[in-house]
Amino acid sequence: MLVKILSVANVGLDTVPVDVEVDVASTGFPGFTIVGLPSKAVEEARERVKTAIVNSHFEFPARKITVNLAPADLPKDGAAYDLAIAVGILIASNQLETSAKIDLKRMFFYGELSLDGSLRPTKGILLLGLFAKNKKGSTIFVPQPSANEAGFISAVTVIPVISLSQLVDHLTDEKTITPLKYSSLEKFIDEDYIEYDLAEVAGQEQAKRALVIAAAGGHNLLMWGPPGTGKTMLARALPGILPPLTPDEALEVTRVYSISGLLTPGEALLRKRPFRSPHHGVSSAGLIGGGSNPLPGEVSLAHLGVLFLDEMPEFTRSVLESLRQPMEDGVIEIVRAAGHVKYPASFTLISAINPCPCGYLGHPKKECKCTDKQIAKYRHRISGPILDRIDLTVSVSAVEVEKLSLTNQNQANRLTSIQAKEQVVKARKIQSKRFAGLKIYTNSQMRNKEVKKYCMLTADSENLLKVAADKYNFSARSYYRLIKSSRTIADLESSEKILPVHMAEALQYRQII
Repeated sequence: MLVKILSVANVGLDTVPVDVEVDVASTGFPGFTIVGLPSKAVEEARERVKTAIVNSHFEFPARKITVNLAPADLPKDGAAYDLAIAVGILIASNQLETSAKIDLKRMFFYGELSLDGSLRPTKGILLLGLFAKNKKGSTIFVPQPSANEAGFISAVTVIPVISLSQLVDHLTDEKTITPLKYSSLEKFIDEDYIEYDLAEVAGQEQAKRALVIAAAGGHNLLMWGPPGTGKTMLARALPGILPPLTPDEALEVTRVYSISGLLTPGEALLRKRPFRSPHHGVSSAGLIGGGSNPLPGEVSLAHLGVLFLDEMPEFTRSVLESLRQPMEDGVIEIVRAAGHVKYPASFTLISAINPCPCGYLGHPKKECKCTDKQIAKYRHRISGPILDRIDLTVSVSAVEVEKLSLTNQNQANRLTSIQAKEQVVKARKIQSKRFAGLKIYTNSQMRNKEVKKYCMLTADSENLLKVAADKYNFSARSYYRLIKSSRTIADLESSEKILPVHMAEALQYRQII
Protein backbone atom coordinates (compact mmCIF):
# COMPACT_ATOMS: atom_id res chain seq x y z
CA MET A 1 0.00 0.00 0.00
CA LEU A 2 1.30 3.44 -0.94
CA VAL A 3 0.74 6.49 1.29
CA LYS A 4 1.83 10.09 0.83
CA ILE A 5 2.52 12.26 3.89
CA LEU A 6 3.37 15.96 3.69
CA SER A 7 6.47 17.45 5.29
CA VAL A 8 9.01 20.18 4.45
CA ALA A 9 12.72 20.77 3.97
CA ASN A 10 14.40 23.99 5.08
CA VAL A 11 17.05 25.24 2.67
CA GLY A 12 18.57 28.19 4.44
CA LEU A 13 15.56 30.31 5.38
CA ASP A 14 13.53 29.02 2.45
CA THR A 15 11.03 26.21 2.99
CA VAL A 16 10.37 23.60 0.32
CA PRO A 17 7.48 21.07 0.44
CA VAL A 18 8.54 17.43 0.66
CA ASP A 19 6.29 14.46 -0.11
CA VAL A 20 7.14 11.52 2.14
CA GLU A 21 5.98 8.58 0.02
CA VAL A 22 5.80 5.32 1.99
CA ASP A 23 5.20 1.98 0.30
CA VAL A 24 4.73 -1.21 2.31
CA ALA A 25 4.87 -3.98 -0.32
CA SER A 26 3.12 -7.31 0.08
CA THR A 27 5.87 -9.07 -1.87
CA GLY A 28 9.64 -9.06 -1.77
CA PHE A 29 12.22 -9.55 0.97
CA PRO A 30 11.75 -7.59 4.20
CA GLY A 31 13.78 -4.40 4.30
CA PHE A 32 13.64 -0.69 5.04
CA THR A 33 15.04 1.70 2.42
CA ILE A 34 15.00 5.50 2.33
CA VAL A 35 15.73 7.24 -0.96
CA GLY A 36 15.63 10.85 -2.15
CA LEU A 37 19.15 12.14 -1.33
CA PRO A 38 18.94 11.50 2.43
CA SER A 39 21.81 12.56 4.70
CA LYS A 40 23.28 10.27 7.34
CA ALA A 41 20.84 11.66 9.91
CA VAL A 42 17.89 10.84 7.64
CA GLU A 43 19.18 7.32 6.89
CA GLU A 44 19.43 6.67 10.64
CA ALA A 45 15.68 7.32 10.82
CA ARG A 46 15.27 3.63 9.93
CA GLU A 47 16.41 2.60 13.39
CA ARG A 48 14.72 5.45 15.25
CA VAL A 49 11.36 4.96 13.54
CA LYS A 50 11.41 1.17 13.85
CA THR A 51 12.19 1.25 17.57
CA ALA A 52 9.75 4.09 18.25
CA ILE A 53 6.91 2.19 16.55
CA VAL A 54 7.61 -0.97 18.55
CA ASN A 55 7.94 0.91 21.85
CA SER A 56 4.65 2.69 21.13
CA HIS A 57 2.98 -0.76 21.13
CA PHE A 58 2.52 -1.03 17.38
CA GLU A 59 3.85 -3.69 15.05
CA PHE A 60 6.67 -2.88 12.72
CA PRO A 61 5.76 -4.68 9.45
CA ALA A 62 8.19 -7.40 8.38
CA ARG A 63 7.82 -6.38 4.74
CA LYS A 64 9.69 -4.46 2.08
CA ILE A 65 9.32 -0.81 3.06
CA THR A 66 10.41 1.92 0.70
CA VAL A 67 10.38 5.58 1.66
CA ASN A 68 10.88 8.21 -1.03
CA LEU A 69 11.50 11.83 -0.05
CA ALA A 70 10.38 13.83 -3.08
CA PRO A 71 11.64 15.86 -4.86
CA ALA A 72 14.45 13.35 -5.16
CA ASP A 73 17.06 15.88 -6.36
CA LEU A 74 16.84 18.01 -3.21
CA PRO A 75 19.28 17.00 -0.44
CA LYS A 76 17.47 16.12 2.80
CA ASP A 77 19.07 16.62 6.19
CA GLY A 78 18.09 16.29 9.82
CA ALA A 79 15.80 14.07 11.83
CA ALA A 80 12.58 16.04 11.24
CA TYR A 81 11.20 13.44 8.81
CA ASP A 82 10.89 10.79 11.54
CA LEU A 83 7.30 11.62 12.39
CA ALA A 84 6.09 11.68 8.78
CA ILE A 85 7.80 8.37 8.04
CA ALA A 86 6.33 6.71 11.13
CA VAL A 87 2.79 7.90 10.34
CA GLY A 88 3.19 6.76 6.74
CA ILE A 89 4.28 3.27 7.81
CA LEU A 90 1.37 2.90 10.25
CA ILE A 91 -1.16 3.95 7.62
CA ALA A 92 0.41 1.88 4.81
CA SER A 93 0.44 -1.22 7.03
CA ASN A 94 -3.25 -0.73 7.95
CA GLN A 95 -2.50 -0.16 11.64
CA LEU A 96 -3.81 3.39 11.49
CA GLU A 97 -7.15 4.20 9.95
CA THR A 98 -7.61 7.95 10.13
CA SER A 99 -10.89 9.56 11.06
CA ALA A 100 -13.18 10.64 8.22
CA LYS A 101 -12.57 14.29 9.09
CA ILE A 102 -8.81 13.91 8.72
CA ASP A 103 -7.51 15.38 5.46
CA LEU A 104 -3.87 14.36 4.99
CA LYS A 105 -3.57 16.72 2.01
CA ARG A 106 -3.73 19.69 4.39
CA MET A 107 -1.54 18.25 7.15
CA PHE A 108 2.18 18.57 7.66
CA PHE A 109 4.12 16.22 9.95
CA TYR A 110 7.47 17.38 11.24
CA GLY A 111 9.51 16.16 14.20
CA GLU A 112 12.24 13.93 15.56
CA LEU A 113 11.30 10.71 17.36
CA SER A 114 12.96 9.31 20.45
CA LEU A 115 13.33 5.56 20.78
CA ASP A 116 10.45 5.46 23.29
CA GLY A 117 8.10 7.09 20.79
CA SER A 118 8.14 10.57 22.29
CA LEU A 119 8.97 13.62 20.22
CA ARG A 120 12.11 15.63 20.77
CA PRO A 121 12.57 19.41 20.26
CA THR A 122 13.16 20.00 16.55
CA LYS A 123 14.61 23.07 14.84
CA GLY A 124 12.84 24.91 12.05
CA ILE A 125 9.27 24.81 13.43
CA LEU A 126 8.82 28.54 12.85
CA LEU A 127 9.75 28.19 9.19
CA LEU A 128 7.24 25.35 8.81
CA GLY A 129 4.52 27.50 10.36
CA LEU A 130 5.24 30.42 8.04
CA PHE A 131 5.17 28.07 5.05
CA ALA A 132 1.89 26.45 6.13
CA LYS A 133 0.33 29.90 6.54
CA ASN A 134 0.34 30.23 2.76
CA LYS A 135 -1.60 26.95 2.45
CA LYS A 136 -5.11 27.79 3.58
CA GLY A 137 -6.62 25.52 6.22
CA SER A 138 -3.32 23.81 7.00
CA THR A 139 -2.60 21.87 10.17
CA ILE A 140 0.92 21.16 11.39
CA PHE A 141 1.84 18.34 13.77
CA VAL A 142 5.02 19.25 15.62
CA PRO A 143 6.82 18.28 18.85
CA GLN A 144 5.17 19.80 21.89
CA PRO A 145 8.47 21.28 23.27
CA SER A 146 8.97 23.33 20.08
CA ALA A 147 5.34 24.09 19.22
CA ASN A 148 5.40 27.61 20.71
CA GLU A 149 7.59 28.74 17.81
CA ALA A 150 4.51 28.64 15.58
CA GLY A 151 2.01 29.78 18.22
CA PHE A 152 1.84 33.36 16.92
CA ILE A 153 1.18 32.43 13.28
CA SER A 154 -2.44 33.01 12.35
CA ALA A 155 -4.46 30.86 9.94
CA VAL A 156 -2.49 27.74 10.92
CA THR A 157 -3.66 25.05 13.32
CA VAL A 158 -0.74 23.94 15.45
CA ILE A 159 -1.05 20.52 17.10
CA PRO A 160 1.57 20.01 19.85
CA VAL A 161 2.40 16.31 19.88
CA ILE A 162 3.99 14.61 22.87
CA SER A 163 4.33 11.08 21.51
CA LEU A 164 3.56 8.87 18.53
CA SER A 165 0.83 6.98 20.39
CA GLN A 166 -0.86 10.27 21.34
CA LEU A 167 -0.80 11.32 17.68
CA VAL A 168 -2.41 8.02 16.62
CA ASP A 169 -5.21 8.55 19.16
CA HIS A 170 -5.78 12.00 17.70
CA LEU A 171 -5.85 10.82 14.09
CA THR A 172 -8.31 8.04 14.93
CA ASP A 173 -10.45 10.51 16.89
CA GLU A 174 -10.15 8.47 20.08
CA LYS A 175 -8.62 11.32 22.06
CA THR A 176 -8.02 14.60 20.29
CA ILE A 177 -5.12 16.91 21.07
CA THR A 178 -6.03 20.49 21.92
CA PRO A 179 -4.54 22.84 19.32
CA LEU A 180 -2.07 25.45 20.49
CA LYS A 181 -3.76 28.72 21.39
CA TYR A 182 -2.90 31.61 19.07
CA SER A 183 -1.02 34.53 20.60
CA SER A 184 -0.29 37.84 18.86
CA LEU A 185 3.30 38.85 18.15
CA GLU A 186 3.00 41.95 20.29
CA LYS A 187 2.42 39.79 23.37
CA PHE A 188 5.95 38.46 23.18
CA ILE A 189 7.67 41.83 22.75
CA ASP A 190 8.78 43.59 25.91
CA GLU A 191 11.41 46.02 27.09
CA ASP A 192 14.96 44.75 27.24
CA TYR A 193 16.68 44.29 30.57
CA ILE A 194 19.70 46.58 30.97
CA GLU A 195 22.56 44.36 32.13
CA TYR A 196 25.42 46.83 31.69
CA ASP A 197 24.71 50.50 32.35
CA LEU A 198 26.68 53.27 30.65
CA ALA A 199 26.84 55.03 34.01
CA GLU A 200 29.13 52.26 35.27
CA VAL A 201 31.84 53.39 32.82
CA ALA A 202 33.97 56.18 34.28
CA GLY A 203 34.66 59.07 31.91
CA GLN A 204 34.79 58.28 28.15
CA GLU A 205 32.11 60.83 27.28
CA GLN A 206 33.13 60.97 23.63
CA ALA A 207 33.01 57.18 23.36
CA LYS A 208 29.56 57.15 24.94
CA ARG A 209 28.39 59.76 22.44
CA ALA A 210 29.75 57.62 19.60
CA LEU A 211 27.94 54.61 21.07
CA VAL A 212 24.64 56.53 21.07
CA ILE A 213 25.16 57.49 17.41
CA ALA A 214 26.00 53.89 16.52
CA ALA A 215 22.86 52.64 18.27
CA ALA A 216 20.62 55.30 16.76
CA GLY A 217 21.68 54.67 13.15
CA GLY A 218 23.02 51.11 13.22
CA HIS A 219 26.54 52.34 12.39
CA ASN A 220 29.73 50.30 12.74
CA LEU A 221 32.02 51.52 15.51
CA LEU A 222 35.69 50.95 16.28
CA MET A 223 37.11 51.82 19.71
CA TRP A 224 40.85 51.91 20.19
CA GLY A 225 42.87 52.57 23.30
CA PRO A 226 45.00 50.92 26.00
CA PRO A 227 43.76 47.96 28.08
CA GLY A 228 41.37 48.57 30.93
CA THR A 229 39.85 51.82 29.65
CA GLY A 230 36.33 50.45 29.31
CA LYS A 231 36.11 49.38 25.65
CA THR A 232 34.57 45.99 26.41
CA MET A 233 32.24 47.47 29.01
CA LEU A 234 31.03 50.08 26.53
CA ALA A 235 30.38 47.42 23.88
CA ARG A 236 28.40 45.28 26.31
CA ALA A 237 26.33 48.31 27.29
CA LEU A 238 25.20 48.83 23.69
CA PRO A 239 22.30 46.28 23.78
CA GLY A 240 20.87 48.18 26.76
CA ILE A 241 20.42 51.38 24.75
CA LEU A 242 19.03 49.76 21.61
CA PRO A 243 15.26 50.03 21.07
CA PRO A 244 13.11 46.92 21.63
CA LEU A 245 12.62 44.62 18.66
CA THR A 246 9.55 45.43 16.61
CA PRO A 247 7.30 42.45 15.78
CA ASP A 248 8.68 42.29 12.23
CA GLU A 249 12.27 42.48 13.46
CA ALA A 250 11.66 39.84 16.12
CA LEU A 251 10.25 37.51 13.47
CA GLU A 252 13.31 38.01 11.25
CA VAL A 253 15.74 37.27 14.06
CA THR A 254 13.79 34.30 15.40
CA ARG A 255 13.76 32.65 11.95
CA VAL A 256 17.56 32.57 12.01
CA TYR A 257 17.69 31.12 15.53
CA SER A 258 14.96 28.59 14.72
CA ILE A 259 16.83 27.12 11.75
CA SER A 260 20.01 27.09 13.86
CA GLY A 261 18.30 25.14 16.65
CA LEU A 262 19.24 27.81 19.21
CA LEU A 263 15.77 28.45 20.60
CA THR A 264 15.28 26.87 24.00
CA PRO A 265 12.36 24.39 24.30
CA GLY A 266 9.16 26.32 24.90
CA GLU A 267 10.57 29.60 23.60
CA ALA A 268 8.33 31.28 21.05
CA LEU A 269 10.12 34.44 19.99
CA LEU A 270 13.38 36.21 20.74
CA ARG A 271 12.56 39.19 22.91
CA LYS A 272 15.84 41.10 22.83
CA ARG A 273 18.33 42.07 20.19
CA PRO A 274 21.18 39.60 19.68
CA PHE A 275 24.63 40.32 21.07
CA ARG A 276 27.28 37.99 19.68
CA SER A 277 30.90 38.09 20.83
CA PRO A 278 32.87 35.29 19.15
CA HIS A 279 36.37 34.34 20.33
CA HIS A 280 39.22 35.48 18.10
CA GLY A 281 39.94 31.84 17.25
CA VAL A 282 36.68 31.56 15.32
CA SER A 283 36.93 30.15 11.79
CA SER A 284 35.53 31.77 8.65
CA ALA A 285 32.73 29.16 8.58
CA GLY A 286 31.92 29.91 12.21
CA LEU A 287 31.78 33.63 11.55
CA ILE A 288 29.91 33.81 8.24
CA GLY A 289 28.28 30.36 8.24
CA GLY A 290 28.95 27.16 6.37
CA GLY A 291 29.16 23.40 6.54
CA SER A 292 27.98 20.72 4.12
CA ASN A 293 24.45 21.78 5.06
CA PRO A 294 25.20 25.50 5.54
CA LEU A 295 24.01 26.90 8.85
CA PRO A 296 24.05 30.56 9.92
CA GLY A 297 27.28 31.96 11.32
CA GLU A 298 27.87 34.68 13.90
CA VAL A 299 27.12 37.47 11.41
CA SER A 300 23.62 36.07 10.84
CA LEU A 301 23.05 35.29 14.51
CA ALA A 302 23.81 38.98 15.14
CA HIS A 303 21.20 40.10 12.58
CA LEU A 304 19.50 43.33 13.73
CA GLY A 305 21.73 43.23 16.78
CA VAL A 306 25.40 43.59 17.69
CA LEU A 307 28.50 41.70 16.58
CA PHE A 308 31.34 42.51 18.98
CA LEU A 309 34.91 41.69 17.98
CA ASP A 310 37.11 42.22 21.02
CA GLU A 311 40.86 42.48 20.26
CA MET A 312 40.03 42.69 16.56
CA PRO A 313 43.65 42.36 15.29
CA GLU A 314 43.89 38.95 17.00
CA PHE A 315 41.39 37.54 14.50
CA THR A 316 43.06 36.01 11.47
CA ARG A 317 43.26 38.19 8.38
CA SER A 318 41.15 35.80 6.26
CA VAL A 319 38.38 35.75 8.87
CA LEU A 320 38.22 39.53 9.02
CA GLU A 321 38.22 39.81 5.24
CA SER A 322 35.19 37.52 5.08
CA LEU A 323 33.23 40.33 6.79
CA ARG A 324 33.50 42.61 3.76
CA GLN A 325 30.45 41.39 1.86
CA PRO A 326 27.97 41.10 4.78
CA MET A 327 29.05 44.51 6.13
CA GLU A 328 28.28 46.04 2.74
CA ASP A 329 25.17 44.13 1.66
CA GLY A 330 23.52 43.06 4.92
CA VAL A 331 23.18 39.48 3.66
CA ILE A 332 25.54 36.53 3.35
CA GLU A 333 25.34 34.04 0.50
CA ILE A 334 27.00 30.68 1.11
CA VAL A 335 27.75 28.67 -2.01
CA ARG A 336 28.39 24.93 -1.93
CA ALA A 337 28.50 22.24 -4.60
CA ALA A 338 25.00 21.09 -3.62
CA GLY A 339 23.58 24.61 -3.94
CA HIS A 340 23.60 27.93 -2.15
CA VAL A 341 21.70 29.53 0.70
CA LYS A 342 21.23 33.14 1.74
CA TYR A 343 21.02 34.41 5.32
CA PRO A 344 20.36 37.95 6.58
CA ALA A 345 23.36 39.65 8.19
CA SER A 346 22.45 43.27 8.89
CA PHE A 347 24.36 43.80 12.13
CA THR A 348 26.09 46.62 13.95
CA LEU A 349 29.80 45.85 14.19
CA ILE A 350 31.49 47.01 17.38
CA SER A 351 35.22 46.35 17.48
CA ALA A 352 37.87 47.06 20.08
CA ILE A 353 41.62 47.21 19.51
CA ASN A 354 44.74 48.21 21.37
CA PRO A 355 47.03 50.84 19.80
CA CYS A 356 49.93 48.38 19.72
CA PRO A 357 50.77 44.77 20.72
CA CYS A 358 51.59 45.71 24.31
CA GLY A 359 48.69 48.14 24.41
CA TYR A 360 50.42 51.17 25.92
CA LEU A 361 51.35 53.30 22.93
CA GLY A 362 50.50 56.90 23.80
CA HIS A 363 49.67 56.05 27.42
CA PRO A 364 50.41 59.03 29.70
CA LYS A 365 52.08 56.97 32.42
CA LYS A 366 53.09 53.59 30.98
CA GLU A 367 55.86 53.08 28.47
CA CYS A 368 55.30 51.28 25.19
CA LYS A 369 57.93 48.60 24.52
CA CYS A 370 56.92 47.80 20.94
CA THR A 371 59.10 48.57 17.95
CA ASP A 372 57.81 50.53 14.97
CA LYS A 373 57.89 47.34 12.93
CA GLN A 374 55.79 45.48 15.49
CA ILE A 375 53.25 48.31 15.63
CA ALA A 376 52.98 48.49 11.84
CA LYS A 377 52.57 44.73 11.57
CA TYR A 378 49.93 44.73 14.31
CA ARG A 379 47.82 47.44 12.65
CA HIS A 380 48.27 45.92 9.21
CA ARG A 381 46.15 42.96 10.35
CA ILE A 382 43.08 45.12 9.75
CA SER A 383 42.90 45.96 6.07
CA GLY A 384 41.92 49.28 4.53
CA PRO A 385 38.69 47.90 3.00
CA ILE A 386 37.51 46.78 6.46
CA LEU A 387 38.35 50.16 8.02
CA ASP A 388 36.57 51.87 5.12
CA ARG A 389 33.37 50.06 6.15
CA ILE A 390 33.53 51.38 9.72
CA ASP A 391 31.53 54.59 10.16
CA LEU A 392 32.76 55.73 13.56
CA THR A 393 36.24 55.51 15.07
CA VAL A 394 36.81 56.80 18.59
CA SER A 395 39.79 56.90 20.93
CA VAL A 396 39.20 55.50 24.42
CA SER A 397 42.03 56.94 26.47
CA ALA A 398 43.24 56.11 29.96
CA VAL A 399 40.93 57.37 32.70
CA GLU A 400 42.16 59.77 35.34
CA VAL A 401 42.27 58.44 38.89
CA GLU A 402 39.96 61.21 40.11
CA LYS A 403 37.18 59.96 37.83
CA LEU A 404 37.57 56.43 39.15
CA SER A 405 37.11 57.50 42.76
CA LEU A 406 34.00 56.10 44.42
CA THR A 407 33.42 59.50 46.03
CA ASN A 408 33.59 61.41 42.76
CA GLN A 409 30.85 64.02 42.83
CA ASN A 410 30.41 63.83 39.05
CA GLN A 411 29.15 60.22 39.16
CA ALA A 412 25.57 61.44 39.47
CA ASN A 413 25.97 63.40 36.24
CA ARG A 414 27.06 60.42 34.13
CA LEU A 415 24.94 59.46 31.14
CA THR A 416 22.81 56.44 32.03
CA SER A 417 21.62 53.75 29.65
CA ILE A 418 18.02 54.80 30.23
CA GLN A 419 18.81 58.37 29.15
CA ALA A 420 20.80 57.16 26.14
CA LYS A 421 18.03 54.77 25.16
CA GLU A 422 15.49 57.60 25.13
CA GLN A 423 17.67 59.47 22.63
CA VAL A 424 18.10 56.36 20.49
CA VAL A 425 14.40 55.47 20.47
CA LYS A 426 13.52 59.03 19.50
CA ALA A 427 15.93 58.92 16.54
CA ARG A 428 14.76 55.44 15.50
CA LYS A 429 11.13 56.62 15.41
CA ILE A 430 12.14 59.36 12.97
CA GLN A 431 13.86 56.76 10.79
CA SER A 432 10.91 54.38 11.01
CA LYS A 433 8.62 57.11 9.71
CA ARG A 434 11.13 58.08 7.01
CA PHE A 435 11.56 54.54 5.69
CA ALA A 436 7.91 53.45 5.99
CA GLY A 437 7.15 50.85 3.33
CA LEU A 438 10.83 50.10 2.69
CA LYS A 439 12.79 47.13 4.03
CA ILE A 440 15.06 49.58 5.86
CA TYR A 441 15.22 49.96 9.63
CA THR A 442 18.17 52.33 10.15
CA ASN A 443 20.14 55.03 8.34
CA SER A 444 23.12 52.72 7.91
CA GLN A 445 21.04 50.44 5.67
CA MET A 446 20.37 53.18 3.12
CA ARG A 447 21.70 52.66 -0.37
CA ASN A 448 23.07 55.55 -2.40
CA LYS A 449 19.71 56.35 -3.97
CA GLU A 450 18.09 56.62 -0.51
CA VAL A 451 20.97 58.81 0.68
CA LYS A 452 20.31 61.24 -2.17
CA LYS A 453 16.58 61.23 -1.40
CA TYR A 454 16.52 61.48 2.38
CA CYS A 455 19.77 63.25 3.33
CA MET A 456 19.28 66.97 2.74
CA LEU A 457 22.53 68.86 3.30
CA THR A 458 22.69 72.62 3.64
CA ALA A 459 25.10 74.43 1.31
CA ASP A 460 27.61 74.93 4.15
CA SER A 461 27.41 71.25 5.12
CA GLU A 462 28.04 70.15 1.56
CA ASN A 463 31.02 72.50 1.21
CA LEU A 464 32.49 71.18 4.47
CA LEU A 465 32.10 67.60 3.24
CA LYS A 466 33.73 68.40 -0.11
CA VAL A 467 36.73 70.09 1.53
CA ALA A 468 37.22 67.16 3.94
CA ALA A 469 36.81 64.55 1.20
CA ASP A 470 39.39 66.30 -0.96
CA LYS A 471 41.87 66.84 1.89
CA TYR A 472 41.73 63.30 3.27
CA ASN A 473 41.07 61.56 -0.05
CA PHE A 474 37.93 59.76 1.11
CA SER A 475 36.67 56.88 -1.00
CA ALA A 476 33.18 56.99 -2.48
CA ARG A 477 32.08 54.54 0.22
CA SER A 478 33.47 56.75 3.00
CA TYR A 479 31.82 59.78 1.42
CA TYR A 480 28.35 58.24 1.57
CA ARG A 481 28.93 56.70 5.00
CA LEU A 482 29.79 60.16 6.33
CA ILE A 483 26.48 61.47 5.06
CA LYS A 484 24.63 58.56 6.71
CA SER A 485 26.38 59.22 10.05
CA SER A 486 25.60 62.93 9.87
CA ARG A 487 21.97 62.06 9.05
CA THR A 488 21.80 60.06 12.30
CA ILE A 489 23.37 62.90 14.29
CA ALA A 490 20.76 65.25 12.80
CA ASP A 491 18.01 62.79 13.77
CA LEU A 492 19.28 62.82 17.35
CA GLU A 493 18.79 66.59 17.28
CA SER A 494 15.40 66.26 15.50
CA SER A 495 16.76 68.32 12.61
CA GLU A 496 15.23 67.83 9.18
CA LYS A 497 18.36 69.08 7.43
CA ILE A 498 21.98 68.11 7.98
CA LEU A 499 23.68 71.21 9.37
CA PRO A 500 27.44 71.96 9.41
CA VAL A 501 27.62 71.07 13.11
CA HIS A 502 26.22 67.60 12.33
CA MET A 503 28.68 67.07 9.49
CA ALA A 504 31.59 68.31 11.61
CA GLU A 505 30.80 65.81 14.35
CA ALA A 506 30.55 62.98 11.83
CA LEU A 507 33.92 64.00 10.37
CA GLN A 508 35.69 63.80 13.72
CA TYR A 509 34.80 60.09 13.91
CA ARG A 510 36.58 59.36 10.61
CA GLN A 511 40.03 59.40 12.23
CA ILE A 512 42.45 56.77 10.96
CA ILE A 513 44.06 54.48 13.52
